Amino acid sequence: MTTMKSGGFLGNRIIGHSIKWIFLIAIAFFTIFPIVMAMLGSVKTNAELTTGATLLPSVWKFSNYATAWKQANFAQFTWNSLFISVIVTIGTLLVATMSAYAVDRTKFPGKRLYVSLQASTMFISIGAVVLMPQFNLMVKLGLNKSLWGVIIILISSHAVIYFMLIGFFKAIPKDLDEAAYIDGCNFFTVYWRIILPLLRPALGVTALFTFRGAWNEYILPLVFTMTNPKLQTLTVGLANLRYGIGAAAEAHLMMAGACLSFLPILVVYVLANKSFIQVTAGSVKG
Repeated sequence: MTTMKSGGFLGNRIIGHSIKWIFLIAIAFFTIFPIVMAMLGSVKTNAELTTGATLLPSVWKFSNYATAWKQANFAQFTWNSLFISVIVTIGTLLVATMSAYAVDRTKFPGKRLYVSLQASTMFISIGAVVLMPQFNLMVKLGLNKSLWGVIIILISSHAVIYFMLIGFFKAIPKDLDEAAYIDGCNFFTVYWRIILPLLRPALGVTALFTFRGAWNEYILPLVFTMTNPKLQTLTVGLANLRYGIGAAAEAHLMMAGACLSFLPILVVYVLANKSFIQVTAGSVKG
């Protein structure tokens, strides 16, 4: 009887593991398949890609990458995207960590209202409704003809990062703050020298999400660079590859440009890989 129960239990475990692996393989396939198709399409001719007759290209045209780089002014657009993404990432981490630290560690009038307002911005999507007010505000500040208007708006939309950091702050014992105060530290010194070093894994994860969001942003750079094409980002510049000479659609160049555009994101993922593993706040040796 015991042997039959153990055999049934083992069979259930094998079935459970098999279902789990089938599910994971299916998710990986549907995630990787579009990327593989884009990479294969980027080295095909436009006619071959449009007809979709073959999976592999008959002639591997790696020259599509050079053509896309020159035709879309990728050097300038890549610099613009990097400039926006890096500044937005640094600014968002500074603003979000300071606000999360202040909210988690202090008590002040209207704290619950502030947290509720931050939370509401995560669940209420108003999209393009705020584009005109944001643009008018940047016009009054004289920032509508530079990338700084886009940067300030993206930094201000940090609610998701703020709540992610709140969770990490709560994992850090407040006894560390009290011990630092006894040693003569002030509020800002505790934040800068005690809390931030313990938040390195969290900062790596949130920096990745922030960088990715700023890199993939399309609407704001499009609106703010309409009168100055030299300030366009990669996401906006890729749209210029859609039509070439004679208004003919050039999907193969768009594929090549898309493959070039996600290379920096892959580099950032590799650099932030350890942060996904070390998502604990850290420890203190006594």
